Amino acid sequence: MKKRLLTLLLLITPLLTFAQSSTTDKIDTIFKDYTGWFVKAIFYEIPFSETFQIPWVLIVLIGGALYFTFYFKFINFTGFVTAIQVVRGKYEDIEKHGVDKLYGDQTPGGDVFETIKDEGADGEVSHFQALTAALSATVGLGNIAGVAVALSIGGPGATFWMIIAGLLGMASKFAECTLGVKYRDVGEDGTVYGGPMYYLTKGLKEKGAGGLGKVLAVLFAIFVIGGSFGGGNMFQANQAAAQFTKLFELTGPNAGMYFGLVMAALVAVVIIGGIKRIASVTEKVVPFMAGIYVLAALIILFANYSLIDDAFMLIYEGAFSGLGIAGGLIGVMIQGIRRGAFSNEAGVGSAAIAHSAVRTKYPASEGIVALLEPFVDTVVICTMTALVIIITNFDGQFMQYGVEIKEGVELTAIAFDSVIPHFSIVLTIAVILFAFSTMISWSYYGMQGWKFLFGKGKITDLVYKVLFLMFVVIGASISLGAVIDFSDAMIFAMVVPNIIGVIMLSPVIKKELIKYTNAINKKEEAIEDGAIDVNDHM
Repeated sequence: MKKRLLTLLLLITPLLTFAQSSTTDKIDTIFKDYTGWFVKAIFYEIPFSETFQIPWVLIVLIGGALYFTFYFKFINFTGFVTAIQVVRGKYEDIEKHGVDKLYGDQTPGGDVFETIKDEGADGEVSHFQALTAALSATVGLGNIAGVAVALSIGGPGATFWMIIAGLLGMASKFAECTLGVKYRDVGEDGTVYGGPMYYLTKGLKEKGAGGLGKVLAVLFAIFVIGGSFGGGNMFQANQAAAQFTKLFELTGPNAGMYFGLVMAALVAVVIIGGIKRIASVTEKVVPFMAGIYVLAALIILFANYSLIDDAFMLIYEGAFSGLGIAGGLIGVMIQGIRRGAFSNEAGVGSAAIAHSAVRTKYPASEGIVALLEPFVDTVVICTMTALVIIITNFDGQFMQYGVEIKEGVELTAIAFDSVIPHFSIVLTIAVILFAFSTMISWSYYGMQGWKFLFGKGKITDLVYKVLFLMFVVIGASISLGAVIDFSDAMIFAMVVPNIIGVIMLSPVIKKELIKYTNAINKKEEAIEDGAIDVNDHM
C-alpha cells in the first residue's frame, strides 16, 4: 500500500512543481502538456459526416439519460410532485418504520444501517437536509461562470440545450442515487461509505459480473480523485481568484498564487481540522448567498420584463439554427449539454456518494429526492443566469456570441452590475463562498475514492489532503482554459463507468421504485379508509 502511494506521489510531483512558476502562461503551457492527451481522449469527436461530429462521451451521457427517462417511465416528470412531498416529510413515517407486514424489514435487526451520524439531527439526516447539502455543492460557479462560457461559445441557443440536459439529468440522478443508498457500506464505527465504487462492485457481483464491477469501480475511483482535484478544486480556486483579483485590481504576476495559498489555508482548517464545526456554518451561509444571487437575478428580470420574451425567442432560434456559431447547430448543442452536465453532475455519480448516507428504509425515496437537484440547479438557476446575460447584452455591449471568453465570472459580474451597481462585490463574496463549499464537498468525494483505492488510515488520508491543498494553489495560478478543459475531462470520464453500471443495475432500481411506490400507495389507502389520521401523518 505504501509503495503504491509513493509511486503516485512520484508521478504527481512533476505536475505540482510548476505551481512555483512566476508566469501564468508558462504554468498553463506545462499544465496542458501534462493533461492535454487525456482531454483529447475524453472529448474525441466521432465524425458522422464532414460537418457533423459529436464527442463520444456526450453520446454515453445523453444516451444514458434518455435510457433512464424511458426505462423508468419519465420519472423525471412523474416523480416531481412526489419528490416535493418526500422533501416535506409526508412519507417520513413509512421511511422510518417501513411497511414490514407487506415487504419485510429491509435491514433486519434495527435501523443502524439506515442512519448517518450527525450531531445536529439526533444521528439522522432527513431528505431535506440531504437535498440542501447536495445543492450547496452543485449550485455555484457552474451556474455563474459556466453559463457565461457556454453563451460566449454557443450563443443564446446553448441555454435551451442546458435546460434539456437538466431535464434528462433528473432521471440519471434518480437512478444513481437510488443505487447509492441500496449498496452503501457501513464501517464498524457506523461511518457510511457509498457511491458508484460500492454499487459497481457489490451490485454487479450480484449480476455475476464481479470482475467487470471491480474494474469499473477502480476506474471510477481514479476519475473521482481526478475530478476532486480538477472541477471540484482547481476550477473553483481559479474562478474565485479571478474575481477577487479583478475586483481589487491585483495585477501582480503572483496575485493568483497568493490568493490560492490563503484559500488553501482556509480549506485546510476544514478538511484537516474541524470539518464538522465549520461545515455547520457553511451549510447556513451558502444557501443564504445562493438566495441573494437568485433574488438579484429576479430583480434584473423584473426590471426588464418586457425583454424576457425577446430573450426566449433568441434562445429558441439559436437552439435550432446555430447561426454565427462554430459548429452550427451541433456546436450550440454540445456547449449547452456540456455546461448543463458540468453544473448539475447528473450521470457523473458524485451525488450518489453524498446521498448514500441518508436515513430511509427505501433507497428509491432518496433517488426521487435527488431528481430535484438538476431541476433547481440547471433548469431554474442556470436559466436565470443565462436570461440576465442575454437581456443585458442585447446590443452586444460586453460580449460577442461565438467568441470564447477567458473569465466567465467577470462577464456575469458585468451583466449584473449593469442593472445593480456594485453587485460584483456581493458576487465576489458569493463566488468565494461557493468555491469554498464546493471544495469541501469534493474533497469528501475524492477522499472516498482515495480510500477505496488505498485503504482507510490516517497516513492515507493525510497524503490525499496534502495533495488536494496543493491543487488549490495550482488552480488559482493558471488560466481558465487549461483548468476548464481538464475539469470537464475528469468529470466526464466518471460518467463512463458510472453509466455502464447503472444501466446494468436498472432492474434493481425499478424493483426499489416499485417497492417504495407500493408503500406510499398503502399509506394513502389507509388514510382513505380512515385507518390513519391524515393530520398525524402528513
